[in-house]
Amino acid sequence: MTSSGNSNPCPIFEGLSLEEPSVLTISFASDPKASLGVQLANHDNGLTNEMFLPGYASVGRVLDGKDTLANRAGVEVGDYIVAVNGEGFRRFPPDFQDEYLKNVTGGMDMINLSESSNRSNDDGATDDNSTEEERQQKIKLKGRVVTGKGGEVYDKLLGKIREVKTEQDPANPLAISMERYMWDSRVHSWSRFLSARNGNVPQAMTMIQAHERWRTEYFPIDLTEPSLQELLRVHAVSEIDIRSKEGDGDANDNVPVVYIDFAKLQGMGVDSDSLSRDVVRAFVVYTETILSKSPDPRGPKTSQFVDLTGVSIKQGLQPGALKRLYATFEPNYPETLHRMVLYPVPRIMVRAVNAMLGFVNEHTRKKFVITDDLQVVCKELGWNLKEIETCGSVNGYMRKHLKHGLSFVFD
Repeated sequence: MTSSGNSNPCPIFEGLSLEEPSVLTISFASDPKASLGVQLANHDNGLTNEMFLPGYASVGRVLDGKDTLANRAGVEVGDYIVAVNGEGFRRFPPDFQDEYLKNVTGGMDMINLSESSNRSNDDGATDDNSTEEERQQKIKLKGRVVTGKGGEVYDKLLGKIREVKTEQDPANPLAISMERYMWDSRVHSWSRFLSARNGNVPQAMTMIQAHERWRTEYFPIDLTEPSLQELLRVHAVSEIDIRSKEGDGDANDNVPVVYIDFAKLQGMGVDSDSLSRDVVRAFVVYTETILSKSPDPRGPKTSQFVDLTGVSIKQGLQPGALKRLYATFEPNYPETLHRMVLYPVPRIMVRAVNAMLGFVNEHTRKKFVITDDLQVVCKELGWNLKEIETCGSVNGYMRKHLKHGLSFVFD
């Protein structure tokens, strides 16, 4: 359970990602001629970043149109096709049994692919008259692993879909089985870790295993600890999410932002070990919250904004807190940073601040923006300059667009 902005927030924050998927089946029984309404992505290219993908095709885009099968069934970007009419098209055997997974398409038996067979008797047996042996055979067929040379399996998958759809057999309507994985499951995160280690598989494997251990040890976070509560209450670390509005920048840049009020942190004693620990925990809470809401779990993104208003760069900016944040973010959330903006930094001090940030690797440094120009900030983060001016400050803008507000605060 987590606190997520609802009316009954939970004081214990779990990490917002799991390895096990949810499952869904798209049935064409009611409309055999219908289009699924998606654009598929081909994952049968023999690439190392595909090695943890369960299938050879995923939903790359859900097409517009409220009445498509995809929209009616709740299909989302990143859903993987793993079987067609009960015949598996998997890269490797399933790690979890369907019966123990969340069924997104309620009322559908994931094995028998029918609505009526989802009803169970008192002893848990379904009413489809299948023997246990027959059911196990169906489970085995659905979990079938298919291999082939580059592109062959993807072509066979599409061929099977066309074949069943062309037959339009009322007794055997097209049914596409899919699996949905969360943003930080290995299915989606492997390509990020691989990219962070420049395609070096052993190094990427070491990195992702260390991250998985970190998740196990770091969570849950007790949000009720007094020092953490105070930090959250004053919004020293918070979230700005204006994706639904058009800013002055590119709409594609308009990703949610973790906002850090450095002046408040300084006033609270940011360099103390206890406060630094709370800052990192608050940072993780908001980072997890933002990334879990990404419209595309294959490439979740967040930005970070360090508000230096009222901070003496020459005398007061100590990199210790930023070092601690980086030490958590870099190994555990690779390739999720869109922009890191530090504002306002006088031009004469940009070189000095860059020197302070020497602990940041070169790849990540390219995503840093150090400026005293609010127009540059708005361009990089997709914020609305006129609205910020109306609010009187970036801090006022943050408060206007504050997400979760006090939902992480418990009296």
